[in-house]
Amino acid sequence: MADEQMAVDRNGVPGDDTGGAHGGTGGEVPEEALSAPIGAPTGALPARPLDAIDRDILRLLQTDGRASVRSVAERVHVSRANAYARINRLIDDGVIRGFSARVNHERAGHGASAYITLKIVQNSWRTVREQLRALPGATHIALVSGDFDVLLLVHTPDNRTLRELVLTRLQSIPEVLSTRTLLVFEETDLNTDPRG
Repeated sequence: MADEQMAVDRNGVPGDDTGGAHGGTGGEVPEEALSAPIGAPTGALPARPLDAIDRDILRLLQTDGRASVRSVAERVHVSRANAYARINRLIDDGVIRGFSARVNHERAGHGASAYITLKIVQNSWRTVREQLRALPGATHIALVSGDFDVLLLVHTPDNRTLRELVLTRLQSIPEVLSTRTLLVFEETDLNTDPRG
């Protein structure tokens, strides 16, 4: 699992080799790029099809979110301006929801990880989701089909904290009918660069 892999400029976009923001002359970012945060809802716009270059750009940024526009452009064989425009379009279209660090949770002091399955009261998803988001160490929440309703991934400092989170915090949520905890023994991040 890779340690922190991401550094972004103040606008949430990977930095350029020159130390400025993406592309352009003088490192300036257009003002409209500052108006909508990355990951803002895109409304009911239909998904725009991605071509092979878009998919290559996504693959590169998933592997190395710190890659500069110049580096991305060279690796996908397009001009820097084209790469800059494509990355911005992917952001504007909501394909890229943001940039973040991939953290080695154990090295960051969270030695216990678990997937927790929850059965919840019917039609209580939105209420439960907001309460789960507030849990310390919660990193992924999904509404799923099957034998349970919600899948929650948590990272905690130790098993005692994990037990407290499950037995006290989770089971005190009125809409949670039952939980099941699956301890994680080892994780593999599939978006890491195999050369690293």
